[in-house]
Amino acid sequence: MRIIALLFAFLIVSVSPAVAGDDVAAAQGIIRSQAEAFARDDAAAAYAYAAPEIHELYPQADAFLGMVAHSYAPVYRHKSFEFGEAVSADGKIAQQVHIVDADGVPWEALYTLEQQGDGSLKISGCALIKTGQGV
Repeated sequence: MRIIALLFAFLIVSVSPAVAGDDVAAAQGIIRSQAEAFARDDAAAAYAYAAPEIHELYPQADAFLGMVAHSYAPVYRHKSFEFGEAVSADGKIAQQVHIVDADGVPWEALYTLEQQGDGSLKISGCALIKTGQGV
């Protein structure tokens, strides 16, 4: 939880007074679409939302999907997925997501997205922290 708070604090300091609503809506759409691709085990679609830096780490879509299934199980399979606060600055967006995993355990995720040279937004990272014991 401390990591998420620190990341948000850093971004809030560098952010303009108003969060760009269109950018945040676009970011949420991208995150939601990737989560839906994970639910379908559609590696190619999920991979398409990842930033080039992620592609360098995982050169194949199946390897990326396997990493998410193993290391980000609450993102990969969940009962609920709700957007929280977001901040936007300099072509970057940080989006908090409240997740309840398949076992009923609550998590907080902080997605980061970056604007690419072609103007598109891509997911550049996701920090995940367990926040409770579950049901």
